[in-house]
Amino acid sequence: MRKITRRVFLGASAAVGAVALAELTGVKDSFAQRRGAGVVNLYSSRHYNTDKRLYTDFERQTGIRVNLIEGKGDELLERIKSEGKNSPADILMTVNAAILWQAQQDGLFIPVNSRILRERIPPYLRDPANHWFGFSKRARVIMYNKSKVSPSELSTYEDLASPKWKGRLVMRSSTNIYNQSLVANMIVRIGKERTERWVRGLVANFARPPEGNDSAQIEAVAAGIADLTIANTYYLVRYANDPRKREVYDRVGVFFPDQRGAGVHINISGGGVLRHAPNKENAIRFLEYLVSPSAQDYFARGNNEYPVVKGVKLEPVLAQWGTFKEDTTGVAKQGPNLAEAIRIMDRAGWK
Repeated sequence: MRKITRRVFLGASAAVGAVALAELTGVKDSFAQRRGAGVVNLYSSRHYNTDKRLYTDFERQTGIRVNLIEGKGDELLERIKSEGKNSPADILMTVNAAILWQAQQDGLFIPVNSRILRERIPPYLRDPANHWFGFSKRARVIMYNKSKVSPSELSTYEDLASPKWKGRLVMRSSTNIYNQSLVANMIVRIGKERTERWVRGLVANFARPPEGNDSAQIEAVAAGIADLTIANTYYLVRYANDPRKREVYDRVGVFFPDQRGAGVHINISGGGVLRHAPNKENAIRFLEYLVSPSAQDYFARGNNEYPVVKGVKLEPVLAQWGTFKEDTTGVAKQGPNLAEAIRIMDRAGWK
């Protein structure tokens, strides 16, 4: 059995850590030159070019410059820890609540007492003690081949473990944090024993060994390699908005599971202010900006995500799919169950 620390949170190798330390002096000097002018230093695992509009809009509104360091979530987490008190980072932003939870467990965040954040972000999308906050929602839903599956055949996540789907399901690897968080959330919903039976049933129904990202699963469903997958909605929207790949979108349907139960599994992209942040006030202003109408619109239209603030218009394709019931048990509960989720996936043979 592989260790959780290596599989989930220690993806950054010793070489990455060495590079981070070697870069630190230069990065700190660069940031320090601008501190007097008003800056916020952002470590982000969001790798979307459209996010640049967020930063330029914030700079235009506040005069505070955004200095960006990008990397994978687990690598940035290790970098912040290796930099320690000398870290120039003000904010850690990631694409999954599990990394935020781990950062909180490592004592890297400070609580933020912001009325704006508390009022605009629902409680189930943030840490109860306000160490981190969700700024966009990610719905992980069932996607199916329209020519092979009728929506009337679909119902819940648990039903995907039914023998009727044997050889008809594709999924990405168990090392993927989206899948790990889904299983962790199922533990919250239905308990460890039922979750393990469910995961074993999923693995028994795989049409092929796990490979690729969410896009690879969607394309496999469109090509008829499998009939079903579970994926984040924004991946499919990309096909709808790309004329060269529209055929994939036209072949794949979206089903929102568990509408009579807990609702669709929700994860977040979010962030928090770091304990050793040199620009704490600017960091809080940046987080508060992320729940402004303009920023929420960028999240919704820039990467086809669901906004966390009510009343913000959805990306047109998302809007066409309609509304759905969300699981509001709370993204903060996924992190504490992540280790058990990974053990269950290992025992079930999910590669």
